[in-house]
Amino acid sequence: MSSCNNSIPQPSIFILAGIPGLESFHGWFSVPFFLVCLITVIGNVTILCITWIEKSLHEPMFLLLAMLSIVNLCLVSVTVPHMLATFWMNAKEISFNGCLTQMFFIPSFYVMESGILLAMAFDRFAAIWYPLRYTTILGNNMLVKMALAILARAVAVLTPAPILAKRLQSFQTPIITYSYCAYMAVVQIACEDISDHVVYGLMVIVASVGFDLFFIILSYGLILHAVFQIPSWDARGKALSTCGCHLCVISLFYSPVVFSVLAQILGYHMAPHMQIIIDNLYFLVPPMVNPLIYGARTKQMREWVLRILHCYGD
Repeated sequence: MSSCNNSIPQPSIFILAGIPGLESFHGWFSVPFFLVCLITVIGNVTILCITWIEKSLHEPMFLLLAMLSIVNLCLVSVTVPHMLATFWMNAKEISFNGCLTQMFFIPSFYVMESGILLAMAFDRFAAIWYPLRYTTILGNNMLVKMALAILARAVAVLTPAPILAKRLQSFQTPIITYSYCAYMAVVQIACEDISDHVVYGLMVIVASVGFDLFFIILSYGLILHAVFQIPSWDARGKALSTCGCHLCVISLFYSPVVFSVLAQILGYHMAPHMQIIIDNLYFLVPPMVNPLIYGARTKQMREWVLRILHCYGD
């Protein structure tokens, strides 16, 4: 990396390195990334179509699942195409404004997904604690308000990122050692005091993922408290089974973040290329696996998928 003694002014174009140190394997990396994108699109579009067609799925839980699928599709659409262009055609250049755009939208959709998972935890809490008033509590008006709140928080929390990055005037190098424009990756190559940027980055994590994870854990603590007050073991099992899909999705979504934070606290440093690969998986694996989990665990979804496969088989 260049020294700040030889700093350059704000470049009009950045160079995305992809996965530094593994450039010769970029062609191989493109194959799983493309397959992930393809499976994600097919899975989430299928969830949306089934939810739209099947009237019995017009319930809060499935409408929240449809919201999750929309965000998953948006997240993949702003990350994978440029990655594939980098890996397939060596198209590593990205304009400064294009970089700022990625810097806003990629984490915004990630924060929205986290917010939807919190909304789904509240959905399960309301269903188990207030079963008779469940549909009243989570009516269409409440779902719209929740969706708007999730969107507003993402915009409010992430809008400062491109604004702050735009103010950086000198850089060590125009090369970003990432496969997309991550805020901290851009900040770290700046030749200026970045302490305010680091504080802002931590505030984003706390105000989004940290906030959501705390209240998800709280919700499930209250859910377990309610479930274990049910005298019948069969009823307990049935109540917990309705949370199974959501718990799988939550574990998949938050475990890489928790692992990364713990690794930093314990002083474990990964090789740069491994860190970049794992960061890419933050954004790519959950959108692919979410519809597979809900499709496999939800009876109505399974029946529709089998019906569709049967039609194509004939």
